[in-house]
Amino acid sequence: MNVTRADEAPPYVAPGHQGVCTKRLQGLEAGYTDRFWVGVSCYNPGGFVEKAPTGEETVYVVLDGELVVTIDGGETVLGRLDSLHLAKGEVRSVRNRSNQEALLMVSVAHPQVRWL
Repeated sequence: MNVTRADEAPPYVAPGHQGVCTKRLQGLEAGYTDRFWVGVSCYNPGGFVEKAPTGEETVYVVLDGELVVTIDGGETVLGRLDSLHLAKGEVRSVRNRSNQEALLMVSVAHPQVRWL
């Protein structure tokens, strides 16, 4: 078992993130996991992730607030407890258009993981 306290979660640098603070909750520098890591991203009002492909299979869960995810020119608004699955290489951008912070849980598969 590995417990990561929120106030002790290590920050990490996420490429293309502006106005977004990121912390690792499980996996990598927050402790060993076999198949995935979990992080949390706090989007300040106006915070965004530039358009880019996902490095691996990814799941987003909005914990609080509202975020707009753009894929293939189409926008999807995600609110509290809404989730989104992205395949490896799927191109997306994320933006907080509101005047309140938004909190996003992110789960990403480790590279080279193959289900049996």
